[in-house]
Amino acid sequence: MSPRRQRITMKDVAKRAGVDTSTVSLVLADKPVALTEETRRRVRAAAAELGYQVNAVAAGLRRRTSDTIGVVSDLIATTPHAGQMVQGAQDAAWSAGKMLMMINTGGDAEVEDRAIAALLGRQVDGIVYAAMYHRVIEPPAALHEVPSVLLDARSDDEALSSVAPDEEGGARAAVSHLVEAGHRRIGYLQSDAAIPAAEERLRGYRATLVQHGIDFDASLVVEGLDEHEGGYRTASRILDRPDRPTALFCFNDRMAAGAMHRAHQLGLSVPGDLSLVGFDNEDLVAPLTEPPLTTIQLPHYEMGHWAVEQLLRQLSDEQVKPEHGRAPCPLVLRESVAPPAAP
Repeated sequence: MSPRRQRITMKDVAKRAGVDTSTVSLVLADKPVALTEETRRRVRAAAAELGYQVNAVAAGLRRRTSDTIGVVSDLIATTPHAGQMVQGAQDAAWSAGKMLMMINTGGDAEVEDRAIAALLGRQVDGIVYAAMYHRVIEPPAALHEVPSVLLDARSDDEALSSVAPDEEGGARAAVSHLVEAGHRRIGYLQSDAAIPAAEERLRGYRATLVQHGIDFDASLVVEGLDEHEGGYRTASRILDRPDRPTALFCFNDRMAAGAMHRAHQLGLSVPGDLSLVGFDNEDLVAPLTEPPLTTIQLPHYEMGHWAVEQLLRQLSDEQVKPEHGRAPCPLVLRESVAPPAAP
């Protein structure tokens, strides 16, 4: 086993540069003091040659900041979208010289309380509280002890900033795309879960039909499990009708994949006989269906980035008021939509 490398100290840098340790401290902290540029150059060169690293913890204590943002999540680390959400948060934090400390609680309230207490004990500058899917929550009271932002979640507590997807706007984009392709009889495969996304996507579906002068037909809305099986079963109920719709908007990509499976079994061509639009743009589903699925993008990266940016604004100015953002859900065009077949 190789011996542990001896830690380079500020004293070592001072000796190499031929100055005292206080000068090294001032130069490496970029303090605006009367030092010659040559002295500054020698100190920086000595630090680089020796591989000296500033003690971030000690520096943070002097500045009364840990330069760390805590991220507490329920189950996002186990979801397909977690990477983009975390990447967005990390990119925003890193550009501001901050680091993320992430704790996944598994949805356990006791673990969550301990996690937040641990982050507060480590003097994080703020906390991003992230949910695995868009939902309304009752945030832990401890979040009020530091600046905090809710990510992919909303609360009745408007003192906490929050960001969630514009579910209704995404549904409007999906249905508008089908209408613009010439469809007038559009079904909706809806989730049977009592969550904001289900309510808001249905509202967007209905509003878009009305906007385009199409009567809402409740019989064309079929609820089921928001998985492949649910899409297959709900599609079976709606596509077996003699007056079947020419297009389906689906609550998510998995339901759309199930609907596509059932359509193929019935001898229906997608998109020749039936057009489909999903929601989520799930990497392991939407691009891999046959044909690839036109869908709506959930803006996980953008929401993660927004949450940390909002937190940074609160950290820099105590007068910043809480904001409640809705991130746009853009249309992702692939090959599952075409004009309706001629009667």
